[in-house]
Amino acid sequence: MLIGELSRRTGVSPRLLRYYEAQGLLEPDRGPNDYRSYTEDAVATVRKIRALLGAGLTTEVIRAVLPCVRGDGTRFDWCQDLRDILAGELSAMDQRLDDLRRTRGTLAGLIVQS
Repeated sequence: MLIGELSRRTGVSPRLLRYYEAQGLLEPDRGPNDYRSYTEDAVATVRKIRALLGAGLTTEVIRAVLPCVRGDGTRFDWCQDLRDILAGELSAMDQRLDDLRRTRGTLAGLIVQS
C-alpha cells in the first residue's frame, strides 16, 4: 500500500509516517518509481509506535523496544535488556516529575510573595 492508504488506515499523517521512517521505526519498500510501499504489517507497526509514544517513550527508545512489542503495543516479548530499558525510562520520568514539582513550588512561592 502507498503512504496515503497507510495514513488513512492509521489516522497518522504522511508527514509523520515519513518521520517514523527517518527515525528507523518504519521501513517501507521502494517501487521502481521510488514511491514508498508498505506491507500490511505496517498498519500494526504504526499502531504500536503510537501506543509507545502515548506511554511517553522517545523514538530512540521505541526503536530499541519495537522488535519486542506484540499485539496493540501493550504486550511485550521480554527481549534481552527490555525490562532494564523500560525501568530506566520510568526512573527518568519520575525524576522529571520531581523536578516539575520542585519548580512548581518555586513558582507558587513567587506568586504568594507578590
